[in-house]
Amino acid sequence: MIYKNGRDVLPPSLLKELQKYVQGELVYIPKPSDRRASWGEVSGTRKLLAERNEEIYRFFTSGWTIMDLEKKYHLSGESIRKIIVKTR
Repeated sequence: MIYKNGRDVLPPSLLKELQKYVQGELVYIPKPSDRRASWGEVSGTRKLLAERNEEIYRFFTSGWTIMDLEKKYHLSGESIRKIIVKTR
């Protein structure tokens, strides 16, 4: 992140108004946007986990045991159970 001096980028009237609230401190000004992306949306991780969970559920409904799924996905039995319950 690049820091800029307020004197260089803000009009004098706005700088004076900001100094009423904050002086000599760093202030982060976020980019304008409608909403922030949820966790995993940008990288695709959310989609990959959803697909994995659907696959776990399909295997379970086709007869795989919790132990089989634990070994295949390297997850605890409790995690597998949670995924199955959520996916139903």
